[in-house]
Amino acid sequence: MGEIGMGTILLKGAQLVTMNAEEDVFTGDLLIEDNKIKEIAVDIEESQADQVIDARGKVLLPGFIQTHIHLCQTLFRGRADDMELMDWLRKRIWPLEAAHDEESVYYSAMLGLGELISSGTTTILDMETVHHTESAFQAMAQSGIRVISGKVMMDHGDEVPVPLRENTAESLQQSVDLLEKWNGFGGGRIQYAFCPRFVVSCTEELLVEVRDLSNKYHVKVHTHASENRGEIELVEHERGMRNIVYLDHIGLATPRLVLAHCVWLSEEEKEIIRKRGVKVTHCPGSNMKLSSGIAEIPDLLNRQIAVGIGADGAPCNNNLDMFQEMRMTALIQKVPHGPTVMDARTVLRMATMGGAEVLGMSKEIGSLEAGKKADMILLDLDDFHTYPSYETDIYSRVVYSATRSCVDTVIIDGSVVLSNRKIQTIDRSIVLRESDKSIARLMKRM
Repeated sequence: MGEIGMGTILLKGAQLVTMNAEEDVFTGDLLIEDNKIKEIAVDIEESQADQVIDARGKVLLPGFIQTHIHLCQTLFRGRADDMELMDWLRKRIWPLEAAHDEESVYYSAMLGLGELISSGTTTILDMETVHHTESAFQAMAQSGIRVISGKVMMDHGDEVPVPLRENTAESLQQSVDLLEKWNGFGGGRIQYAFCPRFVVSCTEELLVEVRDLSNKYHVKVHTHASENRGEIELVEHERGMRNIVYLDHIGLATPRLVLAHCVWLSEEEKEIIRKRGVKVTHCPGSNMKLSSGIAEIPDLLNRQIAVGIGADGAPCNNNLDMFQEMRMTALIQKVPHGPTVMDARTVLRMATMGGAEVLGMSKEIGSLEAGKKADMILLDLDDFHTYPSYETDIYSRVVYSATRSCVDTVIIDGSVVLSNRKIQTIDRSIVLRESDKSIARLMKRM
């Protein structure tokens, strides 16, 4: 299936929620030329466009940006429920990842990408497994999503399955080979990140080399940190200090570092993150399901730390839906901190501009502004669960009432990849069928 909607596109008569610095909300038009927003105005002549989308009565938003995803795990949905993190990894996820083949990684990625795009996510920061990452990149290229991704790196840990435990030099070389092939692919739509899984599964030698390679190639480092108290105890036992203190000690705590979770941080660690410009990803659904805890997001935001939102992987969520993650992001903080904390506007910003800041892409994506990449979603809020609409705050409607079923159109890099709720770049029937065949094969192999 090919992409449609290339060229000049005019979205006519939408309610625009721009998420720009002024947070403008108004009814008007938006013109796309090639892959960028050319103009936003109250009334733009239709003759300027090759394609006109009637957006009257609909809401136009910047696309959602998810800053922690595991596409390689989408096939494992429902296979690792109701478990604690380290058991979840050792008994289910690592053995399943070790069983992957090229075809299963491809369809796992396609299954996740179909879900992400259909629910309004236009950009992701993804972490793959040890092997067959090439297949995931092929799926990303085909789907049309904007992505930063990389192969996971694991060269340490007695409990890591043998097929996943790497030779340090080979892990580094394979990562560089993938970077040199895929970083900048599709006019920059696909970028590479080094992805050491977490301190527990990585030698210091590997982490130091990742630091140097990140500096050399100017790319992100994406890893997990301080998700679970048991994980922190393991790091303290092996490295003699807490997670973020250790990462800072070896020079990895830089503005290019993105840390998933950060549920259990000391005061010292919060200050390291702030001073070093480290970025954080909040994964509320995953953290609740694995009973990891509730990250102190209001405190991190008050410290001016960049925080994005991610669904994590399908086996610990079990959805990749930003609408659910936004709602959970808001609600879980209200129990300990009161009803006024994490208001809808703050949460929607985290899902858009906040994610762009985490990825270092706030000048390119995250808001509707002339000159930025044309990544956006059109929501149809004409339904029982989103009414009444009269004088209702649009931020509240999107964060607290809207669902994935409201996503009507998705445009990424100037291409319409979802139209009238139908995805244009992925064959749904093939992906669903091959996903079942792939997981059946993996279960037998595991």
